[in-house]
Amino acid sequence: MTLLSSLKIPLETTMPEFKLCDPKGNNYQGTKLFGEKGLLIVFTCNHCPYANAIWPRVINIAAESKALGINTIAINPNIHPEYPDDAPEKMIEKIEELKIEFPYLVDKAQQVAKDFKAQCTPDIYLFDKDKKLTYHGRIDDNWQDETKVIRHELKEAVDAMAAGSQVEKRQTPSMGCSIKWLKK
Repeated sequence: MTLLSSLKIPLETTMPEFKLCDPKGNNYQGTKLFGEKGLLIVFTCNHCPYANAIWPRVINIAAESKALGINTIAINPNIHPEYPDDAPEKMIEKIEELKIEFPYLVDKAQQVAKDFKAQCTPDIYLFDKDKKLTYHGRIDDNWQDETKVIRHELKEAVDAMAAGSQVEKRQTPSMGCSIKWLKK
């Protein structure tokens, strides 16, 4: 496991367009996934301890965000033969186990992760209704122990964006396992 941090991407960057399927083969187009006020995208997977530690928090934030007009999706870029826990069949199990109510999509070619410049799992992006990046950072200040969290940075960004307020410009990168890039 290689620990990486997300790259610094300029705020106001326009979301790259994409089309992906979920593990059951249903198609999704990025621009059609937005809620009235925006879209939260989390690049994640099934095997990474960093991603697994925050899955419950992502699910909770997704439910709260939906009520505020912000939809959520997760994208798995780790469809790699050396990581069978991240295979689409295992994604279906994860969806059922955690009762994930938002799309968890398969980035089999890893092109969407490349277009977003995603580096790690989790790598978190929050786009406003105009498809402009407003937040690209960590979920909070303690990935290991939710009971010790002091700053809920993603939730603060979601709440500010939903209220039409300024999202904090100082953002701490997310960190996690490196994306398992396929060799060409």
